[in-house]
Amino acid sequence: MSHPSAGTAPPQPPAPAPAPPSAPAPASAPTATSASASASASAHAPARRTAWAESVDRLRAGATTEPGRLRIIGAVLAALVVTFGAVTAWQVSDRASAADDVVSRSQRLSADAASIYRSLADADTTAAAGFLAGGQWPRGVRERYERDIETASALLVKAAANSESSASAGRHVRTLNEQLPVYTGLIEQARANGLQGLPLGGAYLRYANDRMRSRLLPAARALYDAETERLGSDYDDAKSWPWLALGAGGLALGALVWAQRRDYRRTNRVFNPGLLGATAASAVVLLWLATAHAVAWSGLNASYEDGARSLRVLNEARIASLQARGDESLTLVARGAVLNDDGEDFYETGYRSAMDELAGDDSGAGRGTVLGNAALLADDREGTQPVRTGVDAVRDWRKLHREARATDENGEYEEALKKVIGSGGETTGKQFDEVDASLETALAHEQREFRRAADDGRGALAGLPAGAAVLALMGAVGGVLGIGRRLSEYR
Repeated sequence: MSHPSAGTAPPQPPAPAPAPPSAPAPASAPTATSASASASASAHAPARRTAWAESVDRLRAGATTEPGRLRIIGAVLAALVVTFGAVTAWQVSDRASAADDVVSRSQRLSADAASIYRSLADADTTAAAGFLAGGQWPRGVRERYERDIETASALLVKAAANSESSASAGRHVRTLNEQLPVYTGLIEQARANGLQGLPLGGAYLRYANDRMRSRLLPAARALYDAETERLGSDYDDAKSWPWLALGAGGLALGALVWAQRRDYRRTNRVFNPGLLGATAASAVVLLWLATAHAVAWSGLNASYEDGARSLRVLNEARIASLQARGDESLTLVARGAVLNDDGEDFYETGYRSAMDELAGDDSGAGRGTVLGNAALLADDREGTQPVRTGVDAVRDWRKLHREARATDENGEYEEALKKVIGSGGETTGKQFDEVDASLETALAHEQREFRRAADDGRGALAGLPAGAAVLALMGAVGGVLGIGRRLSEYR
């Protein structure tokens, strides 16, 4: 048996078998290290951008270049010029429409309402004069009464057709349409009783007059006031300055001047034909707008000061003279049967009040009286002369009235009647007719003055809306072409 020798290493034990490989960790249970790495990757991933944000970025990037800035300037200039033209066309069209309403609608309706009042008051006055003449009215008196009623009826139909936009006017027209047949029925009853010589005729006449004073004339006056107020509103709309259009024009013109100055500083070119054309077109529209509206304002203001105001005062004078004439006639009809609270004759007191309003005292129509105001508003001889004639006729009328009253108080009724409605010589009726005729002449003259001035004002705005739109479009095209020329240098 052999033994190992000394110095020989003893044998090593065999190496252990290698451990089997460990199974991989399940996917659903990541380790802390892998989760941290995933979160870090997510934090550094780029965020998704919206289309709007990308568009803004592209615009911002483009605006930093000269071509991009030029495109923006061109778009802004075109928008400003087009806006200026659109606003000008809109505001001028509104004012032209209001000016047309002044001439063609509201002033005519106001004049018609005044004619309704005058026709009703004249019919009442004529009926009283016819009753004084006896049961059988003179032919001229009868025709005048019927003509007044027909005129009032026809104008009420016209007023009803044009009162849809005004609730108050429509209400007054309905009142007049309802009460007018009642009034004419009472007049016919008064006339029938007068033909038979019955004293009841005078009572019916006074009742008809009371109906006229308490229902018809107040409604006619309210209609006149409503239409006159509408006329004033149309005047205000037509004369208001188009500040929005003027401001838009100034802004567009300023932007165009700035764009040309910028172009000059960058290229040393004195003129850019496109921008220069756009500036010229905008300047023409702005100047046209300011000048046309100034002329329109002047004409419309003249039509109001020299026409509409005079027409209103002359209508007031006519109303006062009709009231005075009606009260004068009814003084003889009632013969003291109707007294006021002071125990004085009701109709005589009404006559004096109307004459004081018309012309003041016998010294002449002074300031504050209706005829005095009409004389002050008349601005030429054709307007002043009829008013002076009316003042002289009022003075003579008063003188004859005093004589008639004195005669009646002395018990001479028939003689007093001749001084009021007589057919020959100087009578109060003749002087009333002269006053009425002079006022009608003055009204016709002032109506012509109104129409002439109003037509001048309305005509100043003609063509401006269409012209502004066309020039603004040309200006916008010119601005775009001017900027386009600069852009072509970068291609």
